Amino acid sequence: MSPARQALLTLPLLTALAGCGGDLIAPEGPASNAFLNKVETTCGNLTIGTQPISYLLDVSTDDVTFLDEIAKLGAGEIDPAAYREAINGFYPTGNNQPAIDCVIAQLTP
Repeated sequence: MSPARQALLTLPLLTALAGCGGDLIAPEGPASNAFLNKVETTCGNLTIGTQPISYLLDVSTDDVTFLDEIAKLGAGEIDPAAYREAINGFYPTGNNQPAIDCVIAQLTP
């Protein structure tokens, strides 16, 4: 296949993918990092699904959903109810309630 034809076939796919997941980028900055550190210190041993929060916050894992949702919560982009719904929807295994409650409690100064 010629490079020009390959580019013509690839461009629509890349354009479509670029439009996906606009809300899946975790906010970054000192305030976000401070919130994540506070959550890890206070709630790190509690589990979401089958994994401890400290594991889910580790940027070397392939699971970015938890990091994105918790960062959006800390930045005020989603409210606690939306966070709870997103986490319980994506991690339906186990009892997430204690961990979610702990994370939400860290929002207060």
